[in-house]
Amino acid sequence: MPAPRLLHTMIRVRDLERAIAFYTDRLGMTLHRRTDFPSGRFTLAFVGYGPEDSNPAIELTHNWDQTEPYAIGSGFGHIAIAVDDLYGTCARLAAAGVKVPRPPGPMKHGGRAIAFVEDPDGYRIELIARA
Repeated sequence: MPAPRLLHTMIRVRDLERAIAFYTDRLGMTLHRRTDFPSGRFTLAFVGYGPEDSNPAIELTHNWDQTEPYAIGSGFGHIAIAVDDLYGTCARLAAAGVKVPRPPGPMKHGGRAIAFVEDPDGYRIELIARA
């Protein structure tokens, strides 16, 4: 029997096209699939690194009638992504207009260098320098 596998994490996004562009154009993910559900008035788009059948994805859920920004809440922390060139990645993202609320640098209490960026809906993404 195969071991359980993490499939995806879902986040709600207000502007699906902008969210897809951020995750694909800015973070280099692939849009795996996109499905409209007219009777429910929502669209699901799945993005990620590598084939979806063997790598976790992010499910971007767009509720068509949502006009106000979503409250992210205090329970959600962040999504983490390992990158080869932390400083270069942050410079490229900042030049493209991506918010970088925590510039790259060593963790305060030791460990690898990290940075935080925000997607168009304000979700935080931790970028971690590969060891």
